[in-house]
Amino acid sequence: MTQEKMDRISALTRLSRERALTAEEEAERAALRQEYLADWRRGAIETLESVRVVTPDGRKHKLRKKAEDSGDRGQ
Repeated sequence: MTQEKMDRISALTRLSRERALTAEEEAERAALRQEYLADWRRGAIETLESVRVVTPDGRKHKLRKKAEDSGDRGQ
């Protein structure tokens, strides 16, 4: 996400504190927020996929997704 888009999200948020946003402004802010969250999630996933856990015996392995960790999925 570009800095201009992030600045626009901030500007719309500041504006919403002063007055009610128009329908177009609300839609723009919602779309920008969704784009920001998608970028953030993508970055978080890339970071987690590059993490390696080192066991006491020196072996390295990738993190596993929680669903792969156990079949009960928290039940």
